[in-house]
Amino acid sequence: MTVPGRRSSTFSRLLRSGFTDPSAAAGLLDAPALAAVRADPVLLDALGATADPDLALLGLVRLAEAQPPHELPGLLDTLVSAKPLRDRLLGVLGASEALGDHLARHPRDWQSLVTYEAADLHPGLPEFERGLADAHEPVALRVAYRRCLLSIAARDVCGTIDVVETAAELADLATATLRAALRIASAAAPEDAARCRLAVIAMGKCGGNELNYVSDVDVIFVGEAAPGTDEAKGLQAATRLASHLMRICSETTVEGTIWPVDANLRPEGRNGPLVRTLASHLAYYQRWAKTWEFQALLKARAVAGDRDLGAQYVEAITPLVWQAAERENFVADVQKMRRRVVDNIPAAQVDRELKLGPGGLRDVEFAVQLLQLVHGRSDATLHSRTTLDALHALAAGGYVGRADAAQLHDAYRFLRAMEHRIQLYRLRRTHLVPEDENDLRRLGRSMGLRTEPVAELNKAWRRHASVVRRLHEKLFYRPLLDAVAQLAPGETRLSPRAAGQRLEALGYADPAGALRHLEALASGVTRKAAIQRTLLPVLLGWFADSADPDAGLLNFRKVSDALGKTPWYLRLLRDEGAAAENLARVLSAGRLAPDLLLRAPEAVALLGDPEGLQPRAHEALEQEVLAAVGRAENPEAAVAAARGVRRRELFRTTAADIIGSYGTEDSPAEEDHGALVDRVGGAVSDLTAATLAGALRAAVHSHFGDTLPTRFAVIGVGRFGGHELGYGSDADVLFVHEPREGVGEQEAAKAAQTVIAEMRRLLQLPSTDPPLLIDADLRPEGRSGPLARTLASYAAYYRRWSLTWESQALLRAEPVAGDTELGARFIELIDPLRYPAEGLGEDAVREIRRLKARMESERLPRGADPTLHTKLGRGGLSDVEWTVQLMQMQHAWSEPGLRTTRTRRALAAAHAAGLIPTEEAQILDEAWVLATRVRNAVMLVRGRAGDTFPPEARELAAVGRYLGYAEGTVGEMLDDYRRITRRARAVVEERFYGA
Repeated sequence: MTVPGRRSSTFSRLLRSGFTDPSAAAGLLDAPALAAVRADPVLLDALGATADPDLALLGLVRLAEAQPPHELPGLLDTLVSAKPLRDRLLGVLGASEALGDHLARHPRDWQSLVTYEAADLHPGLPEFERGLADAHEPVALRVAYRRCLLSIAARDVCGTIDVVETAAELADLATATLRAALRIASAAAPEDAARCRLAVIAMGKCGGNELNYVSDVDVIFVGEAAPGTDEAKGLQAATRLASHLMRICSETTVEGTIWPVDANLRPEGRNGPLVRTLASHLAYYQRWAKTWEFQALLKARAVAGDRDLGAQYVEAITPLVWQAAERENFVADVQKMRRRVVDNIPAAQVDRELKLGPGGLRDVEFAVQLLQLVHGRSDATLHSRTTLDALHALAAGGYVGRADAAQLHDAYRFLRAMEHRIQLYRLRRTHLVPEDENDLRRLGRSMGLRTEPVAELNKAWRRHASVVRRLHEKLFYRPLLDAVAQLAPGETRLSPRAAGQRLEALGYADPAGALRHLEALASGVTRKAAIQRTLLPVLLGWFADSADPDAGLLNFRKVSDALGKTPWYLRLLRDEGAAAENLARVLSAGRLAPDLLLRAPEAVALLGDPEGLQPRAHEALEQEVLAAVGRAENPEAAVAAARGVRRRELFRTTAADIIGSYGTEDSPAEEDHGALVDRVGGAVSDLTAATLAGALRAAVHSHFGDTLPTRFAVIGVGRFGGHELGYGSDADVLFVHEPREGVGEQEAAKAAQTVIAEMRRLLQLPSTDPPLLIDADLRPEGRSGPLARTLASYAAYYRRWSLTWESQALLRAEPVAGDTELGARFIELIDPLRYPAEGLGEDAVREIRRLKARMESERLPRGADPTLHTKLGRGGLSDVEWTVQLMQMQHAWSEPGLRTTRTRRALAAAHAAGLIPTEEAQILDEAWVLATRVRNAVMLVRGRAGDTFPPEARELAAVGRYLGYAEGTVGEMLDDYRRITRRARAVVEERFYGA
């Protein structure tokens, strides 16, 4: 019978010792197998020191119960009397459920943790080969492998070896295992072994002596026929041996598997032969290999099979590796390799990815390998297979800053230790940080974090990942600044040649020019230069991530020259986390945004304000413009003030569009492209309306003082009235006026004409700003008719002369400036025209279709590709808009939702009303949004409007980057555009033309 007080005391002690389930633990301690030691305080303290005391106790009970009766006393006696062995055994049981399972199946294997010699504490390849020597078939090899793995894990969790030594021992154990597997395969087919020479080349982490607990072991096989054997037969024999070796290691048996052997890094990958001769390997690498293949060959190490053949292979490929940076396609390949491939990681897992996520292990490994390829061709000290050794060599040679290398070294070791502990638990290949609280607790305790293991682990992990994220780009660029700046005595710097090579490898087309910009920005001992040296390493990486890094750097120099003396500029970039990256994205995305910024450099401040990129309301814009106009001394100064507001707000809009389309490190690209298009269209339309209001106020004031003899309103039509203006769109308008009381019609008409002429004059004054052209050609009688009409004149014209196309043009009419009440009355006048009662008659529908067909055949520019013209091409803006407008004119009389000037809203209303199926509505919407984005991208990139993709390669690539396409995928972009618009055209044929 258990005494209540004693139970409470045991329960409390178990809690203090770190057990999360004291009741279950008390039950396990009462197991008969532990009767001899359950009261020993040493045992409880030792269990409490493990990563997971509950798991360690459960594993210990299972191990004890599996012991032969005559051997159990030896285990229990060792547990309480031999501290080193106790710590190793319980440490493994508390960190690895999988190794606990192994010990339960093989209860005598705990004795392999007993050490007698110094060599037992730090075994190498010979010791592991001896440990596997008695394994003559796959199952025995698995058992022997786990026994050796047990010794590595025990010394790892107890701190006898560090993460680097653990990784090296795992690689040695893998080498010994590959040799044992080849020995077993050769014994099973002695005839094949006699016919060939086979060498196994380790790649990846195994080749680099930095293996994980559970990882694919990457290999390449090199084979030659034995003397006197036909080459084809010799290679066939080698292939059978290699295949058998892979199965021995990879297949699942009653003892599980060891790890997959992956030969996909061989020439031609899965499509190539498993085994090639040395000559065949060399022929491939000299003619066909890509840059990533040479990057992989950095790790190549002969580990098993024919030693002479393996050595010959490594000797032959080594010069090719270090010449890779001189290859013609090196720069393009590197740019593709630099861009992280996280698209295939489920969104829910990105933040938990230790290897591929932002600030992960791959960042460090890729950065180090790339710098090795760039500089190792002229510096043999960089020829190391191991990441941390190579990082040390890069720092020693001045290719990487010493402080940066030290921080990266510590972060990499921490992340690799996390990866080891995560994999050790179940011996599964994973790089995901667990989400379960108990798993995180065990992981944190295994890393030595005992006070608040989960919180401390998350804090340390985020800190180290942040270091990697911050430094892996600076690793490339900080030494470039040192190459052009004064250094402390004894420091090593990059030579100008090495600096140029690095810039060229990272996508800068003019390395010499880039170095001149860096020197101008960062040299000297001023505070400004010091801050620039802090900012530039990161900025240069962001520039290099664009389609035109050189333009980004040049624009940054121009902005810095313009604002260099202002106290807030560099402080903003240094202290406001998002400002520097936002600026880098904006400056390297094309011409329009940088040109706007260079004419109003103080707008940089918008990039550091969390609300700075939000579009402003129309009322606020108009109020600011009218206030600025009111303060001006003359109409020219008034319109200049209005233009100043327009310039700043256009920059705000372009910057938000670019940043939303590209995304940043902390904020992914906007996935809802329709929302992006709507924001741009709304912001540019509101800004245009406010600018016209300012020009109207200035024109009236300069000729008539405070009151115009006639009431006057500006009606936006086309994309302007639809709130769909792009960066390069004209402002399509109608002008309506109404004489004030006592003013004759002739005087009123003359006043209206005077105001319109003055507005046009003011808005067309020479300026470096993007033009704002007023287009009134959609007015009654077109260019032959008067620029302005009275409301009564419009009513008379529409009643007597209006054509169907004019009613269609009025679908997107909306007041934008001037007399609000007059504008509202104009809308009342035209509503019956654009939303005709009972819809359109057959004749009107035929007329609209005929006009559209004529426009398609006559207005498309000569030589333009109809599949790529965004406005008039197949499935482009015109196709979608005319289809939607036809539905509006046919059904808006009975469907109020269709009474809108906006294309996407009208399309959504048509779908809601059942006028168009879901799939077809989505097809039209997708095509319209894409065509609009292409037009916006062309203006952003080229600084001038265009309706088709630019022909110049770098500009086309920049359009692709804006649309979300990676470097080198412009062909895919054009194919996607054609596919999407082709589908839209099919809908148009049915819905508009009735095909």
